[in-house]
Amino acid sequence: MANGDENDQVRELQARLRQLKLMSVAPTGFYGSKTTAAVKTFQSKNGLTATGSVDDATWKKIQSASKKPTADELRPSTVNEVDAPDPRCMTGRVMCISKESRTLAWMIDGKVVSTMDVRFGSENTPTREGVFDVGWKAKEWTSTIYHTPMPYAMFFSGGQAVHYSADFAARGYNGASHGCVNVRDKGKLSALFDQVQVGDKVVVYW
Repeated sequence: MANGDENDQVRELQARLRQLKLMSVAPTGFYGSKTTAAVKTFQSKNGLTATGSVDDATWKKIQSASKKPTADELRPSTVNEVDAPDPRCMTGRVMCISKESRTLAWMIDGKVVSTMDVRFGSENTPTREGVFDVGWKAKEWTSTIYHTPMPYAMFFSGGQAVHYSADFAARGYNGASHGCVNVRDKGKLSALFDQVQVGDKVVVYW
């Protein structure tokens, strides 16, 4: 396993690293910078070459140092822990959206005002990454393509928006969006919707 991989074995690796207090974020199944750093730490503590990738020797050592993760450890329902913000989020008014920690942080001048769990599009309808602006907002909106309700929609890239998802609230990470950034906490999103203005920045990053 190495940086860029995405599968259930990576999810198990992350759950085991979390047991070993080397990762604080919930398992996502995506091998990104946090997983690489945690693996490097484990390797250097255990006399292995600190490559940040998991070879056979590293995997065996991690398995023997931890126990088989439970279903809840693999897919915890708890709130995700926010990543260190991307440098592009540190100025102005920004919805700072991390795909690795699956969080949205509303930031003003480098300070986090509020945070919430989010989920993204599937492989077929991925959420675009980069720096965008909020183009327009709609408190009540129904997707013209998918005919699904999109309350508290804040559009940032074509038809992609941050919005409340009843499906995400009900099913969690067992589903995916059609490319939008779904939020499951309606109360938090309603408060955010009132604060965000057209023209505010949106940063989506791994």
